[in-house]
Amino acid sequence: MTLGTHRLRVLRHARFRRFLLGQTTSLLGSGMNTIATTFAVLRLPDGGVNAVGGVMAARILAVLVVLLLGGVFTDRLGARTVMLAADALRFGSQAVLALLLLTGSARIWEVVALAVLLGVGEGGFMPGLSALVPGLVPEGELASANALLGMARPVATIVGPGLAGLLVAAFDAGTVVAVDAVSYGVSVVALVGLPVVRAQAPGLGLFSELGRGWREFTSRTWLWVTTLHIGLFNFLLWAPFLVLGPSIAEQRLGGARAWGLVLALEGIGAIVGGVLLLGRNPRRGLTWSVAASVGWAVPVAALAMGLPLAWVAGAAFFAGIGAAVCTTLAATVIQRDIPAEVRGRISAFDSLGAFALGPLGLALAGPVSGVVGAERLLGFGVLWQVTAVGVVLAVPSVRRHGATPQVAARVAVH
Repeated sequence: MTLGTHRLRVLRHARFRRFLLGQTTSLLGSGMNTIATTFAVLRLPDGGVNAVGGVMAARILAVLVVLLLGGVFTDRLGARTVMLAADALRFGSQAVLALLLLTGSARIWEVVALAVLLGVGEGGFMPGLSALVPGLVPEGELASANALLGMARPVATIVGPGLAGLLVAAFDAGTVVAVDAVSYGVSVVALVGLPVVRAQAPGLGLFSELGRGWREFTSRTWLWVTTLHIGLFNFLLWAPFLVLGPSIAEQRLGGARAWGLVLALEGIGAIVGGVLLLGRNPRRGLTWSVAASVGWAVPVAALAMGLPLAWVAGAAFFAGIGAAVCTTLAATVIQRDIPAEVRGRISAFDSLGAFALGPLGLALAGPVSGVVGAERLLGFGVLWQVTAVGVVLAVPSVRRHGATPQVAARVAVH
């Protein structure tokens, strides 16, 4: 597929290229980190499978706890400042962990504490993405910018774990964690060269600022309805898929290699979806975003129906395309239609609502499937997702969104 130069014109902006490079490097390091940390914990004298779960849970909980604070400080101090601090914290936590692992002195409580710091950095970083990008590219190129940033994640998801596995085998887990620390350092350097974006939020107290962000969030029906939609999707469909999929693959699809193929094709689909969005600026972005979210139901339906690997993998590829369209256009809509002075808090509430139920879904999928059966649980998730997409698209504020131009407050770039 040949891309015309007009489809890549967003890359002519040097500041965006700088940020894209830093973000891609950071994501690649993160893609390597999960494998490295897992093997490191398994090999610790006081480690093991339960310890791996504890480390992962500590990181996720830290992200969820800090998200709202990250949104407040993003609006108060500017996205670049908060993201710099967050990446510096992530760099420091991984550098210390690498040192402990390489010297053979790491203990599980130290790994958990550093995982918490890593999660704090992630929770602080996430709200800034929505606030920073509009200051790097013109409004008409936001969708292309978000598409390229979105493509970086599946690339890292595909390449990172494989590269980590090779490095762990050739060296050790500490070396891979050190590489992850360096990737955050690259992101810090990239952020230093970006403009300071000030939303000029009033100097209110923390709870007052959170309250205003909540009122802004709930006052937009299209926003909280779509956030709830994604939150329930993660709880009822995607969490069971991630938990039960490997087990089903082990039973009848060919094991870990087959499941790896399914996830890889989903990532490749996401890259293709991002490419398809380059150079495009759809008016009804919210409608297309919600409609594309039905794609996630396809591979789950293939598993529930007992289809062979080729069908499941092809369905995952289709889901990846839908995922790219959904997430890219949703991010673009928020950047265009939310006033700059509350964009960080809105993004934080949106992310929290979308992912808060995910850990609960992961925890419940196994026990519930033991009662009702894996295929029935997956089939219920498919039915829910298809129905929910139709219901959400019928909501007037969602259906009509983008029919007329909306004006959001501009950011001041210094």
